[in-house]
Amino acid sequence: MGDVLVLHLGSDENRMNPDWLDAVESQLDVVAAESGPIALVTTASGKFWSNGLDLEWLMANADAIPGFSARVEALFARVLGLGVPTVAAIQGHAFGAGAMFALAHDQRVMRADRGYFCFPEVDIQIPFSVGMTDLIRAKLPVPTANAAMTTGRRYSGADAATAGIVDRVAQEDDVAPAAMERATTLAPKAGPTLRTIKERLYRTALEGLTQPEASGHQ
Repeated sequence: MGDVLVLHLGSDENRMNPDWLDAVESQLDVVAAESGPIALVTTASGKFWSNGLDLEWLMANADAIPGFSARVEALFARVLGLGVPTVAAIQGHAFGAGAMFALAHDQRVMRADRGYFCFPEVDIQIPFSVGMTDLIRAKLPVPTANAAMTTGRRYSGADAATAGIVDRVAQEDDVAPAAMERATTLAPKAGPTLRTIKERLYRTALEGLTQPEASGHQ
């Protein structure tokens, strides 16, 4: 067994903007500085786990979109290749880039009775970047990736489990405890070997996510 660190995304819509990224990256710095048997659980409170990018901020800062998009993808790459076990405790909606962030984790536990996992890009006319596409392909079964990306389907917890998006569903009060239990069990696997395994397993996605792109992402 080992220690579990908790990354809390917030209690609102938890949309991604520079301030949000600063806070999350700061917490990940703490994780990176730890050693020994540790794991990470990423959670939130309220209706949303993460509702994706802060579109209001993006519309007001169009010139900053390329750099911001690269920073978001770099965050996903960082979590994807982290040398500690990671579990997303999805207690609410995970949409767009928020759903991507959940996929960057090793495992996902989702609330059974409320909340959706969804990529709405096809409906809002924003194409997936190469890195995002590679991430989805690395994490989801091909039929699920096809349906999620090309139809914008909203997956409930039960549907997400059946489709291979999440590893477990739980009732509202049990989402975080279930994620903590999984993380505690996996914590002894943390270390350089796990990091190397992830870097090789997800090499294509990691390369795609760290290639600067001009396209935005919801």
